[in-house]
Amino acid sequence: MSDSLRDQLLKAGFAPKKPDPRPRPDARAKHPQRPPATPKPRGPGGAPRDRSEIDLAKAYALRERTEREAREKQQREAELRAREKRERRQKVGALLEGQSLNDAAAEIPRHFPHANKIRRIYVTPEQLPRLNGGELAVVQFAGRYVLVTREVALAIQAADADALVLLCDPHATDDEGIPADLVW
Repeated sequence: MSDSLRDQLLKAGFAPKKPDPRPRPDARAKHPQRPPATPKPRGPGGAPRDRSEIDLAKAYALRERTEREAREKQQREAELRAREKRERRQKVGALLEGQSLNDAAAEIPRHFPHANKIRRIYVTPEQLPRLNGGELAVVQFAGRYVLVTREVALAIQAADADALVLLCDPHATDDEGIPADLVW
């Protein structure tokens, strides 16, 4: 029980430090000096690195560079898409300037599918047959549905196809036999 800490460490497998095997100063004088060795590349902590570690470091650097270039390319493409979208939105806004036929007194809802949902726009009794006949169209701009003439709608469709929501074809027949002017 009275083993010292040193004895306990020796039993655990820790050996004491061995003396430094460096030659003594007088022994160095007898041997001719060797030319200095070429320095080996050193890794972290000053330990010499072998060739495989150097190749591995180059591979990691190459992978990091290619990943960085890919991220930068994706970012540039996203910025380009955002700029094009802004430009399309500005064109649509310019085309819609003063062209809205929405009436605040409109009471008849005209339902239509958009973005996998049934949406509605309110129209007057005079506008409903014109909308169903293809003379008027519905455009989405800034989160609102805007009623416009067919000519304006076609110009907007040329600028941004996603903005045109509803443009009825007067010569089309419905597959299910439901009239377009049905109020529900």
